[in-house]
Amino acid sequence: MIVARSLALFVLAALADIGGAWLIWQGWREHRGLWWIAAGIIALGAYGFVACLQPSPDFGRILAAYGGIFVAGSLAWGTVVDRYRPDRWDLVGAAICLIGVAVIMYAPCGTESS
Repeated sequence: MIVARSLALFVLAALADIGGAWLIWQGWREHRGLWWIAAGIIALGAYGFVACLQPSPDFGRILAAYGGIFVAGSLAWGTVVDRYRPDRWDLVGAAICLIGVAVIMYAPCGTESS
């Protein structure tokens, strides 16, 4: 249950983070206006709060793992929203990042020998 909650929070964080950055991009680079930029700033702020809801108390671990989610989520966002077509190397890279997320967040901790 904790892993499912953590994964759901990562997805929600990715939507807020990537969506917020996309809104700012649209507002500034595509000249859609300040309302788009303001909405992006709010979404990016929401991302910061969602990250705080992760069950792990380790900020560095959460942010490191989220980096992998961000990579894969950005490619997914680009595919769905911007019609970007990732090549096989994009997909291999994203898969490697997601494997890193699994190792960082969900591998047994405290079992290494000193």
